[in-house]
This record gives sequence, structure tokens and C-alpha cells, in this order.
Amino acid sequence: MKRLPEYLKRQIIDTEKTKTVRTILKNNCLNTVCENARCPNKNECYQKNTATFLIMGNVCTRNCRYCNIGCEKPEPLNPDEPKNIAKAVKDLGLKYSVITSVTRDDLSDGGAEHFAQTIYEIRKLTPNTKIEILTPDFKGNTIALDIIIKAKPDVFNHNIETVENLFKIARPQGNYKRSLNVLKYIKENSDIPAKSGLMVGLGESEDEIKQTFFDLRAVGCDILTVGQYIQPSKQHLEVDKYYTEEEFEHLKELAKQAGFEKYQIAPLVRSSYNAFKLFGNN
Repeated sequence: MKRLPEYLKRQIIDTEKTKTVRTILKNNCLNTVCENARCPNKNECYQKNTATFLIMGNVCTRNCRYCNIGCEKPEPLNPDEPKNIAKAVKDLGLKYSVITSVTRDDLSDGGAEHFAQTIYEIRKLTPNTKIEILTPDFKGNTIALDIIIKAKPDVFNHNIETVENLFKIARPQGNYKRSLNVLKYIKENSDIPAKSGLMVGLGESEDEIKQTFFDLRAVGCDILTVGQYIQPSKQHLEVDKYYTEEEFEHLKELAKQAGFEKYQIAPLVRSSYNAFKLFGNN
């Protein structure tokens, strides 16, 4: 594993605030992507009394080679989870909540109805809370996407994750064009803002990054996030390159050239990091 540059290191400090967040999550039997994906921003977010909820279990039916979430046979869905999420959102006093999930290819709708029920339950308990969902591709199933559209999240996020050329290495069960088509379908059939993100440092070229930005804008993607890939363990894809802070500034210029007005691009940016700041007036 390559040595992690200093600017990518975050101190782990446990405080009363972080303990409170952990307690609320534990009491409601909830998973977070903060814990399961080993997010470097976990403590900062917990300090702000927030977390990104991970629904439908903590094991995935796909085996993306950059992700720390395990690939095993998943458990049946917990029918109480949507209500538990809503309770946690209320207990944390969240004005903006982010709900993501593992990929559930074993389910006929990929878990779309479970996402929808989670949205409905949050609306019941805290109707003023904004809801962003970060979903898998649902295998491109438009019936599943219609279920999501009907539930009316405030932001629909589906991450492209990497450039097209690296999908076969990083996301062998994914498909670049299918992910673009998911975003396109949302934009063509609703007024929900669409968001996507990718990691850099897997071996992509600048031209490939630029092409990805333009491809995302071409299907109507409104919001972009870009961060540095950090290898979770020796079993995962190695880091090909650590981008400098100056190079991240250059990526911002490329995003502007592609037409993005809303973006977060920095070494430790993750798709749900400070998500409320990009919501704006949508």
C-alpha cells in the first residue's frame, strides 16, 4: 500500500457528540456508510450530529474492488428499518438527511420500494427534513426508478464512481452507460436534482476525467463530487496516484468547463460529505 500523504490523514477524536450519534444509531439498530465504508470524514460528520444511513443491510451483492463493504449473501430486508431511520433522523435533529444502500440485485426492484418507504417515514416524522438518496443502478430497471420518482426525494444521487475505461477493473458488475442512463431517466421524468460522483487515483487520465464530466452533464446531472480514492485494505485495488491539492483545483476548472455550477472537488470529498451545502435553492 502506498504511503498516505499528510493532507489525507484525519485525526480520530471521540467526544460526547460523536458518542451521542453512535448511541442513537445503535439504539435504532442502524448501519452507516461512515462505519462500513471506513469514511475518512466520519468523525467530522458525527461532530456535526449527522451520518449517512446505510439501508438494506451491510453486505452487498456486488464486489466492487474499491469498496470496503463485504460481498456475501444478504439478509432479508428489515421491515422496521424505514421507521427506525425516521426516528434516528428526528433524534439527531437533521435538517438534511442522506440515505444510501448496498446493492441488492437479489430483490426484484433492487430495493426501490424500501428506499421509498424510508422517504415516506421520514416525511411523516420530520416533514421539513430534506432527503437525499444515494442509490445503486437498480440494473437500469425503470419500474424501480419510477417508484423512486413517486417518492420525491429532494436529491437523487447515483455515483458513476470511475471513468468508463476502468469499469471492468473497478466495477465489473456495473456498466458505465447504464449508470448514465439511470441519471438521464430521473432527469427526463422528474424535476428532482440529479447528483453523481467519482473517485480519482485509480489510473484514469485527465482526458478520461474530462469526458466523464461532460458525459454526466450531457444526461442532465446537476451536482458533482470528486475525491481521492484511498485503498481500504491490501485486498482492494491499489492507489495508482495521489492527486495533489493543486491538481484538485485543476479538476474544479474541468468541472466548470463541462458546465457544472454545483460541485465539491477536494481530496477528502465523498458523495455525501457536506451534502446540504450543494443543495442550494433547488
